[in-house]
Amino acid sequence: MRYRFSFLLAAAALALAGMVAGGVGSAAAFPMTPSITTSPPLTPPPTCPPVLPLTGGVSTVTATSVTISYLIALTPPCGFNPPVTVTLFASREDAQQWLNPVAEAVSGPERFGTVTIDGLTADTLYWFRFSADGRRDTYVLGSARTAPTAVCAATVAIGHSWSGGFVATVTVRNVGTETLDGWRVAWRWPADERILTVWNATVESGSGADVTVRNASYNRALAPGGSTTFGMLVAASTPPGGIALTCP
Repeated sequence: MRYRFSFLLAAAALALAGMVAGGVGSAAAFPMTPSITTSPPLTPPPTCPPVLPLTGGVSTVTATSVTISYLIALTPPCGFNPPVTVTLFASREDAQQWLNPVAEAVSGPERFGTVTIDGLTADTLYWFRFSADGRRDTYVLGSARTAPTAVCAATVAIGHSWSGGFVATVTVRNVGTETLDGWRVAWRWPADERILTVWNATVESGSGADVTVRNASYNRALAPGGSTTFGMLVAASTPPGGIALTCP
């Protein structure tokens, strides 16, 4: 029994010595499982449909203004949010590089609408680009020419009328600064009106609703501020309340 106790005591001493040699509480005695840090999965970029995110074109022009329509088809990240800024340039090269803008205007909050830029030069070609959300659209590059300065104006007065027709007198004026060498007046009848005869002018076209009348040989030239008149006898069930004339 004494020998067995001595053997157990010796074994315990050897085990204690091994623990001291290996280092109690050290990594060698108690190896730790290393932690693994993983990165979050990457979010794939959105797949945008093959649609222009922002597009538009010329709506109307005057001698001093251009109205551009726009449509925002897509929202971020594939498109834009309003408002839309329309920028005008004097040349295609400047527009391509966004250099030397000459004018710009900003839309309202609508995703579809128009932008009008005023204060432009008559009969001048401009190039336009779009931008929104602080970013420049890279696709649309368009052009618009302002209308020439008006040199001719026309007004109409409906005189005597009866059941089945009326007489009208049209006054043509030169509102430009140079002599007007030849003029035309055009309009569209609102109902069933039809010219029977005209004097002091020549009907150039008028078989349908659209009518164009030009000068006679003797009233072709109008000095600045000058005017002339022509008359017409018109068949109609009822005289119109007015006629919208243009003098191109």
